Amino acid sequence: MRPGSFGSGVAVVAMLAAGAALGASREANRADPIVGEETAVLTDAPNVPPPIHRNHATRVVVHLEVKEVEGQLADGVRYVFWTFGGRVPGKFIRIREGDEVEFHLDNHPDNKNPHNIDLHAVNGPGGGAAASLTAPGHSSVFSFKALNPGLFVYHCATAPVAMHVGNGMYGMILVEPKEGLSKVDHEYYLMQSDFYTQGKNGEKGLQPFSMEKVIDEKPEYIVFNGAVGSTTGDKALTAKVGDTVRLFVGDGGPNVVSSFHAIGQIFDTVYPEGAMSAPTHNVQTTTVPAGGAAIAEFRMSVPGTFILVDHSLERAFNRGALAQLKVTGPEDKLVYSGKQFDLVYQPEGAGARAATGERQVVLAPAARSKEERIKLGAEVFANNCQACHQQDGQGVPDAFPPLAGSDYLNGDKIRAIKTVTGGLEQPLTVNGKGFNGVMPAWTLSDEDIANVLTFVYSKWDNSGQEVTPQEVKLHRVTAGAKETKE
Repeated sequence: MRPGSFGSGVAVVAMLAAGAALGASREANRADPIVGEETAVLTDAPNVPPPIHRNHATRVVVHLEVKEVEGQLADGVRYVFWTFGGRVPGKFIRIREGDEVEFHLDNHPDNKNPHNIDLHAVNGPGGGAAASLTAPGHSSVFSFKALNPGLFVYHCATAPVAMHVGNGMYGMILVEPKEGLSKVDHEYYLMQSDFYTQGKNGEKGLQPFSMEKVIDEKPEYIVFNGAVGSTTGDKALTAKVGDTVRLFVGDGGPNVVSSFHAIGQIFDTVYPEGAMSAPTHNVQTTTVPAGGAAIAEFRMSVPGTFILVDHSLERAFNRGALAQLKVTGPEDKLVYSGKQFDLVYQPEGAGARAATGERQVVLAPAARSKEERIKLGAEVFANNCQACHQQDGQGVPDAFPPLAGSDYLNGDKIRAIKTVTGGLEQPLTVNGKGFNGVMPAWTLSDEDIANVLTFVYSKWDNSGQEVTPQEVKLHRVTAGAKETKE
């Protein structure tokens, strides 16, 4: 292997040459003597408890509290989550094979529903569900021996199960093999799940759960770590060039299977379905079934923002299954050059497309003030514009122009309206830099376009001017129409 291509030889052996099965047999783990006792360290996503360094099995005491709490599902969208530990997904639990776990499930007295827990790491009826049905204000205790190493999902199994899981009741438990896992610089916890609200995607306010939609398997949101944007912007995962990263990826469901992919990054090692017995290497996309898990390991070679998605891409860019990993450090032009040339290619018959579809547009309420228009526009931006132009309005170099301090936008409000309504397919210069992409026309309402443009003008050192629905209606351009010079 070329020096420096992966880091130290130890890292290479640990992450790429790990072809043998990890862990002992069930019989050996059952017979493993218990030495001492400790209280489990539990963490909220995306954090992971520290690796286990002891060389013996012990008694691990786990206290997990069930809480029914109201929180944010998306911008302007509230939801009552049923949780293990107060957040979605539930707490990450880390133990070692051979450990004996004393599990306490505590149902907060303010809750309205009984709950239990099914840990896929348990060999026993219901994975513990049969022993843990717990009324509000009560606590259930049971124990189990960790016989199998791997990354396992846990979830509530109280009827109706799809409702309890669909409201956020899932998490992950890692049973480390006795040999431990190879050392990495970062470990993160990422869990996909689907939510079924009575209101349509983006419809604001407190949204009730829809049993009809969960039965029909028609989620309004498919997200990572419990909410749209939970792991983006200031909350993105972080690493440096040269760092090794391990992702513990789960799918709580209740229905949707994930095609987990890191845009611009190949997984050096994947443990499919969370099993330690047969790692695979050089993986582009890995399937994570509902109620299943996978472990993905890789080394960062170049800096940039890497997008983590469910590669069923409508879910990523329209329903929320998108996270970010921001990497800093020196560039390596041999590994990735960036854009070297920017040439015009315009075959005959090309034209701007309209971002249309069969999905019904939910009309925005009329803003009663500029401040309200800005607030409503923030929601439109998050749902339609942020994936390309980024949360900070900086865009993507050589691909999507910045909106922050944009001379193109600030120089001509009417031109901005025509660009959003009619689309744009021609070279343009923004803040002294050339771009030559396609801006699709959006079939948003006049109110939505006025709101989002007013929001953009209010942010990132832009002019602060307001756009009204009347102005949008007056200057709206039909998709594909040629703009005339004024």
